[in-house]
Formats: sequence, structure tokens, C-alpha cells
Amino acid sequence: MRVFGFAGWSGSGKTTLIEQVIPCLVKRGLVVSLVKHAHHTADFDLPGKDSYRHRRAGCREVLVTSATRWALMHELRGEPELGLEEALGKLAPCDLALVEGYKAYPIPKLEIWRGSVGKSLLHQKDANIVGIATDSLAALPPGTAQRLPVLRLLDIDAVATFVIANATDRPFAD
Repeated sequence: MRVFGFAGWSGSGKTTLIEQVIPCLVKRGLVVSLVKHAHHTADFDLPGKDSYRHRRAGCREVLVTSATRWALMHELRGEPELGLEEALGKLAPCDLALVEGYKAYPIPKLEIWRGSVGKSLLHQKDANIVGIATDSLAALPPGTAQRLPVLRLLDIDAVATFVIANATDRPFAD
């Protein structure tokens, strides 16, 4: 499994870009999975549904299966949240695991930056950012393109090629 991450401020378009890149990667014959870290308490099943009711009643795990998909929900019940290594270990074998969030982990990442969001660039404080995708080329500080590859945010094919070329085989090797 190769791993590649996406970093950016809220509202920069990380999820949208990933959503657009995945079909391009799949068309190239890759089996793609994703790990997304949420910074808030997230409920993935809806109040009133059986899975929600069983989980709320105290089940540690609830597996829901149907003819089209299955999902496993695991309540931590005071245990520490999963690190990226553990989260990747929960995935079925795949060619490429994309990561949204887990920004402190040492994996190669593409920074998604929009000048309109009004936030600073992240790559200056994260040596694992290996490129920038932006819709604001003219707003980048001088010299940015000399330090890192800069991609047009709407050039999905170029972003997919960049992801494949920069994914790492062993993100947590000793």
C-alpha cells in the first residue's frame, strides 16, 4: 500500500479535490481507499436507526451490511483515538491510500491553498508537503514555485499524476 496525504485549511477544497482525483486514479487501474480524520465527534449513523440505537445501548462494535456495502462502527469508550498507522491497518489491501487530516504525520502531502480563504501557506511549517495545488497562482508569495511544484487546482489529471509519483511505500518505516 502506498500512502499520500492532502493538507489545507478548512474551506480550501481538500474534500472536493480528493473527490475529483479518485475517479482519475481508479481509471488508471488503482484500487484506492481513504482515511479521513475528523476533528470533532462524528456520528456516522443516524439517530433512530437500528445501528445508532445498538451503539448507543453499549455495543463496542456495530457492523451493518447490505447488498451494496458494509460498515463497521467501533466505539472507543475512553480508549485513545486511532493514529494514522492503526487507521491504515484497518483498511483492506489497496494500491493507494489517500489521507485527509492527520497533518502531523510524516507522509508526503499536497497542500491545497486558495488565496480567497485568507490563510497562510502550510508548507513553510511542514517539511512533508511536497507540492501545492492552488487556484491563486498570482497570490503565491514570490519564490514559492522555485521551492515546490505548483499545480493548478483544476488540473485533476496533473494532480493525480503528482499523487502517484509522490506517494510513499513505507510511511512508518523504522
